[in-house]
Amino acid sequence: MQQEIIKMLGDRGVDLDCIAGLVLELQLPYNPKLSLAECRKNVKKVLEKREVQNAVITGLVLDIFAEKGMLPEPLQSILVRDDPLYGVDEILALSITNIYGSIGFTNFGYLDKVKSGILTNINTKQEGVVNTFLDDLVAAIAAAAAARLAHQ
Repeated sequence: MQQEIIKMLGDRGVDLDCIAGLVLELQLPYNPKLSLAECRKNVKKVLEKREVQNAVITGLVLDIFAEKGMLPEPLQSILVRDDPLYGVDEILALSITNIYGSIGFTNFGYLDKVKSGILTNINTKQEGVVNTFLDDLVAAIAAAAAARLAHQ
């Protein structure tokens, strides 16, 4: 299932190096010798976890179905406009970060606020594109991988 998740992320414009770049941003101040390759390895380790895979596939499928207009109202409209009061996208993402404790949680909060790297592109509104879950899932994977590194 890990390879399918990686493919689905790639189909949405996100590769492992994009996520690893966020991990590097988070951890470089604490580990100046950290490499992108090491960050990528930790992203892959996070994506090996079944609970992460389940969260990612759920969110991505909801984004894809919303893009295709396949969800019932009012959920369809909520996801298309990425309603700020919806919050389920963040809750799903937090299920990933919570695997790695408070470091994962705080890393996610930081990434969700600053929207750096690939998160800037994902969060840019484009007609016909729904990334309500994608931005939070990518931030959560990066936050979890950074927390995993911090725990080592």
